Amino acid sequence: MEVLRTAVSALSMYDQDESANDHDANVRKGFKLTSQVAMIVAFYDRIRKNLPIVYADRSLSHAGNFLKMLTGKKPSATATKTLDVALILHADHELNASTFAARVIAATLSDIHSAVTGAIGALKGPLHGGANEGVMRLLYAIDKEGADPVEYVRALLAQKKKVMGFGHRVYTTEDPRATHLRKMSEELGKSSGNPKWFNMSRAIELFINAEKKLNANVDFYSASTYTTLGIDIDLFTPIFAVSRIAGWTAHVIEQLDDNRLIRPRAEYQGPTYPAAYIPLEDRP
Repeated sequence: MEVLRTAVSALSMYDQDESANDHDANVRKGFKLTSQVAMIVAFYDRIRKNLPIVYADRSLSHAGNFLKMLTGKKPSATATKTLDVALILHADHELNASTFAARVIAATLSDIHSAVTGAIGALKGPLHGGANEGVMRLLYAIDKEGADPVEYVRALLAQKKKVMGFGHRVYTTEDPRATHLRKMSEELGKSSGNPKWFNMSRAIELFINAEKKLNANVDFYSASTYTTLGIDIDLFTPIFAVSRIAGWTAHVIEQLDDNRLIRPRAEYQGPTYPAAYIPLEDRP
């Protein structure tokens, strides 16, 4: 996320429309950023592994290209469709922390690159992005110990430990995005011959739902989906940005098209009585 945040910020210096903040210029920047964010994540992963850079193939879709640039291999139709669905499901979700941050920055009439950089900074925080990483670490731990998924999670709950990937501040019933990702995770597991991660996830989901009356959210099945696609766990949050860049830029464009400075008020709740002035020399 540090690399992505810095790279997006630097991109503004090389954009021919950098000084333009009108609608058409921002739409062009939005398209470019959607492509560039995916390329940054894929290139970074290849470089850190001492692998040759894989450049875009115009015959492939956005999702297909990202997988090929990441893995070096042309993805299957199922893998491409799975990632495409995942990117669509994560593309926007009203005024979450990163999107709100982007709109606040845009509302000052700052540029779109600054707004997206701020959004990436907000996403980097573990209370916004990263829940699917926690889910996958749980699955890895269960697999490493050869434990029964339900009994392992039962023990965690007995220790009052949190199981990531369940519940949502907006959805009181099942997250509709999880419904689709569950199906994609299952289909991908079957087609790849590696259904282990889905089967473990499904067992945990059914147990948590019965035990705690909590439903899986979008992060729960994105973990098994990304892992089956061959994506490293520390790329899960950057891939969130690969998807959410579409929503961020759309919100920035909308904000700037009919702008009003976003400036919430703060309510003082301290002492209301007159405070006595203490000379500096008499203060402790």
